[in-house]
Amino acid sequence: MSIEISKEARLQAIASIERYFMTHMEEPISNLAAGGLLGFFLEEIGPLIYNKAVSDVQTRIQARVAEIDIEVHEEEFGYWQKSGRSRKT
Repeated sequence: MSIEISKEARLQAIASIERYFMTHMEEPISNLAAGGLLGFFLEEIGPLIYNKAVSDVQTRIQARVAEIDIEVHEEEFGYWQKSGRSRKT
């Protein structure tokens, strides 16, 4: 599965890469080269980040599922306790 981003996000990411190179590197990077670098990162490192996010979500969902019995638990045989009714003799 390839990691896809929107056209707007791609343009912003390329601009950010160009800005990074202008600020931190000796040579600026061209728009085309920044796009290539972004493509490389999305293909090479994107799946690592994606898989970590999926794993984190699975962990959180499993924790929530484990708490369902606490959130929706109903006391059994509670008729007499709730109503305060006593047996007529």
